[in-house]
Amino acid sequence: MQRLLIAICALFLALAPAAAKRKATTVRLETTAGTIRVELSDETPHHRDNFVKLCRQGFYDGTLFHRVIKDFMIQGGSCDARVEQRGDSLISPPRNKVLGDCDPGYTLPAEFNLPWLFHERGALAAAREGDDVNPEMRSSGSQFYIVYGRSWGENSLGKMRATLDEKGIEMNREMWDAYLSRGGAPHLDGTYTVFGHVIDGMKVVKLIQAMPTDKDDRPLTDVVLLRAIVEKNK
Repeated sequence: MQRLLIAICALFLALAPAAAKRKATTVRLETTAGTIRVELSDETPHHRDNFVKLCRQGFYDGTLFHRVIKDFMIQGGSCDARVEQRGDSLISPPRNKVLGDCDPGYTLPAEFNLPWLFHERGALAAAREGDDVNPEMRSSGSQFYIVYGRSWGENSLGKMRATLDEKGIEMNREMWDAYLSRGGAPHLDGTYTVFGHVIDGMKVVKLIQAMPTDKDDRPLTDVVLLRAIVEKNK
């Protein structure tokens, strides 16, 4: 038994340095409004691996941020929001076409991980269909959004915390402090999967979310995700 314990300890010590050296996967989103870099969470492996796969396949290249709401979020990843390259020009989908109803043909299981991953400003999360047709809260296979969110005071955030409590969702001290200091969209916590966060380029997110939009929340000046490039171990 003693030899077995020693062997197990030796194996653990051998593996520990490798685990410590492992770094999160990052992705560079090059858009016509600037570059955003996001870090993917290892706590949401289905969403992480799917996002990496689609990026490497070029699925996101040439797609629009088709839905933008000021003080809330910017959304992309719909395959019906793809631009067409004609010579040196990018031809966008027609304005009379409502975008955002396209994905790879599959969904992902929800991977909620509160209180570690929540909708603070800069969170990267998966879009999904509503609860009436999607009671399991499964995520879209491709559509994602980046949170900008609103600013919160103690009174307004206290009311939101009470609302979440009624739904059985706890806002701990770390979440409370983050929402007070940085802002975000806490009403989505526990219902949409957060699978990463912005590590560089929040100025670009701020710029996009403030753009004028049409009645379908599409920016009047289209923002194209030109390339999504995986930067593993950056």
